[in-house]
Amino acid sequence: MSHATHSDQDAYFIPDPSPWPIVAVASVFLTFLGLIFLINDMGLAGSLIMVTGFAILAYLFQGWFGTVIDESLTGKYNGKVDRSFRQGMFWFITSEAAFFITFFGCLYYLRNITLPWLGGEGQLASSNILWEGFQYSWPLLNLPDADTTKYVGAKEAMGPWGLPFLNTIILLTSGVTLTWAHWGLKKNNNKQLVRGLIMTIALGVLFFCVQSYEYWHAYQDLGLTLNAGVYGSTFYMLTGFHGLHVTIGTIMLIVIAVRSARHHFTEHNHFAFEAVAWYWHFVDVVWIALFIFVYWL
Repeated sequence: MSHATHSDQDAYFIPDPSPWPIVAVASVFLTFLGLIFLINDMGLAGSLIMVTGFAILAYLFQGWFGTVIDESLTGKYNGKVDRSFRQGMFWFITSEAAFFITFFGCLYYLRNITLPWLGGEGQLASSNILWEGFQYSWPLLNLPDADTTKYVGAKEAMGPWGLPFLNTIILLTSGVTLTWAHWGLKKNNNKQLVRGLIMTIALGVLFFCVQSYEYWHAYQDLGLTLNAGVYGSTFYMLTGFHGLHVTIGTIMLIVIAVRSARHHFTEHNHFAFEAVAWYWHFVDVVWIALFIFVYWL
């Protein structure tokens, strides 16, 4: 958190009135307004509004994060504030877990309930509900009229032992380097802390690059697109949202690495580092589940 030790005072720090929530609303509004304009073929206006929204969002992050960091470094946070931060991060990660559990639930329902029933399982089921002669198999690759432009079926599924396995090794290794950085922080070894964070960031960027190539390969070589039936949509829904979380986590790690290089953390006060570490390990666990249930099984 900061160089200042936690106070045992009962007072809970209340920040001064802040403009940042209003700035956040403005940035989100302009960003989505620009997106709506782009969707409705208002290209130039939509692009300008969206860029403005992103610029305000960047200003928001720089200003709001700077305010919070300054409050931390000046010793305004006591033990009660620290506990509230930890509780807030716990519930944030819990909400993220619920987010992914919902998508995994959709995948389970499709694979084990809906599609088998439509394929003829059950007394009231019929294999002709979707199209005549439909037979269930997963991944569902053979769609009707696959040789026309009406439906596009994937040529084959994305196997687990190529790029996905490489990305699994990358993420698991990043968890090790982040833990090594944490050990350095606990030993008050700032060089080890910064080096471990830099390695973790590099692995996060590498994961993003490998997944980008995987998507290109899926589209160009396997025909695995968003139009490739329920398999394609669930594949990109789950892996895409996870990739977004990796990107967010990498940005968070970059911020923490810069703060570590400036000696903002001590072995006793470093919740900001711990919060990002919790988030990154959560992302690792989600990927393992993705590798097993999306790629392997």
